[in-house]
Amino acid sequence: MKHIKLFALSLFIGIQLHCTARTKVACIGNSITFGYQIAEREENSYPAQLGQMLGDKYQVENFGISARTLMSKGDMPYIKEEIYQKALDYNPEIVVIKLGTNDTKPHNWIHHNDFEADLQRMIDSFNNLESRPKIFLCYPAKVYETTWGINDSTIVNGVIPIIKRVAKRNKLKTINLHKATDNMKEHFKDNVHPDKTGALKIAKTVKKHIK
Repeated sequence: MKHIKLFALSLFIGIQLHCTARTKVACIGNSITFGYQIAEREENSYPAQLGQMLGDKYQVENFGISARTLMSKGDMPYIKEEIYQKALDYNPEIVVIKLGTNDTKPHNWIHHNDFEADLQRMIDSFNNLESRPKIFLCYPAKVYETTWGINDSTIVNGVIPIIKRVAKRNKLKTINLHKATDNMKEHFKDNVHPDKTGALKIAKTVKKHIK
């Protein structure tokens, strides 16, 4: 009888743990993901607002870091940061990659021939995780005026076509944040970074794809 009770207890605990387990979402990105210039970014960045919308069944973590590039030859490569390894160690079940904005700076874009291979390398690094996550590739948000060398022309004519090609080859879903953030200039005060409302629009767009 004692063994039966212990078995029943362990089964109950196992069921409870299974029911309370949350789907882990990793948001990979630069300052827009980080929530640069957004007041109380811990609550109002796009990953934070995404987590609020997805609810208790999801655990959304912000792995954004400002000014970083996708390309390894960029001036500040994301893959060389400790946060990148933390994202891998998180072993997420869903990965949202939003990089490419800082790659459009002229001194970075001279390495544009590496963008595709570097994006594939990042995808492979997440595909090799035990969790085998579902990966979404985001088109960069709209840039309203060239600022710090970041420009919309390179996003539209350079970055997005590469992301589209890589997504097709890997059979991955894309999230068109460029279109989603169009006609929102008043919410991009410095022409690059969204405010709380702009971040909300990004979060809502990402949520539609996840759910």
